[in-house]
Amino acid sequence: MKATAVIGANFGDEGKGRIVDHFAASADAPCVVIRYNGGAQAGHTVVTPDGRRHVFSHIGSGSFVGASTYLSEFFIANPFLFAKEFVKLKKVSHSADIYCHEYTPISTPYDMLLNREAETWRGNQRHGSCGYGVAETVERLCRGGFSTFAKDILTNGFRDTLAKIKAEYVPQRLARLGIRKPSDWFRDSIECDGLLSEYYNNLELMGQSIKITRSGVLKTFKSVVFEGAQGLCLDERHRFFPHVTRSKTGLTNIETICEHVGIRSLDVLYVSRAYLTRHGVGPLPTEDANLEYEDTTNTENEWQGKLRFGCLDIDLMAENIKEDLGRVSLKAHTAIALTCFDQIASHVTIKCKMQTKEIDKDALPKLLAGDVGVDRVIVSRSPGRLAETEQQ
Repeated sequence: MKATAVIGANFGDEGKGRIVDHFAASADAPCVVIRYNGGAQAGHTVVTPDGRRHVFSHIGSGSFVGASTYLSEFFIANPFLFAKEFVKLKKVSHSADIYCHEYTPISTPYDMLLNREAETWRGNQRHGSCGYGVAETVERLCRGGFSTFAKDILTNGFRDTLAKIKAEYVPQRLARLGIRKPSDWFRDSIECDGLLSEYYNNLELMGQSIKITRSGVLKTFKSVVFEGAQGLCLDERHRFFPHVTRSKTGLTNIETICEHVGIRSLDVLYVSRAYLTRHGVGPLPTEDANLEYEDTTNTENEWQGKLRFGCLDIDLMAENIKEDLGRVSLKAHTAIALTCFDQIASHVTIKCKMQTKEIDKDALPKLLAGDVGVDRVIVSRSPGRLAETEQQ
């Protein structure tokens, strides 16, 4: 079985969807894309040679080339967003199989409402969020007795658990957050019958569209592509805590899945734009307010704010990758996938060896390979699939 992992090297928004599509297109069939972390806050854009475009959040970014999707037990599924994406994707692509681990956690409307209320109450101390309830889902699962998993979504027990979450868990969580008097918006939303009705409709669509299984199904595929969400700077263990995600964004979850399937080595692609990006609040060490690049996917919204830019921090990338590789015992053949290379001018500003300097852009791939310590660098110069992709 051929295995490839696509991991964000920085703060997310690096172009992982494009790279997943690239490798799924060239993989031996049958191929499956494994969502191994994060949740629906991913926004992975793929553009096909014939101009079809889709932003993937649940479904694997190899779908245009017929790759199946596997939502692992480390992925947080959201029925609202799954249903929206599933319907939209069907308009531009044939449906591929979507498998889901029986213990994949399922977000509820209450997780989303708590998420947004908490961020609002934090004011200028926000942690950073997409407002989809990923962190609150993880928090709830840690409390016991309030679990919502894929295996139960079409059962009466799931509805009973939802009622218990509303009646018991929500007041407990508000108290722990220090929110003594929730906003009118929160109180109105949590009592909205229409919200719960819409959730049940989406939950049913999701239950009918996925195949509940375990990791053993992965052994039926010749190729697997692990699709990461967010980036190594947003790993829940990163020094930038609490401005991180409630997820392990690197190789840790991948290693667990590989152990179940018998994979002992894999190609690991750490993805980065030719500059740094960050959506939402939190550290961006090389941020430059004068930098601005076109991005039609990551538009400004209430929860994430604007997409911020900075020059490429090679020191930080090298630190992230070394730390990630040091956490696992997998045999990894490493590479950097450098995206958006066409967006930078003939010279590019970088931070390297604690100094900020300007270099010829064509020297960047070789410098990255040497300073970060990877086997190779792949450069993508266009948003389309396989467009001018080369090895350095």
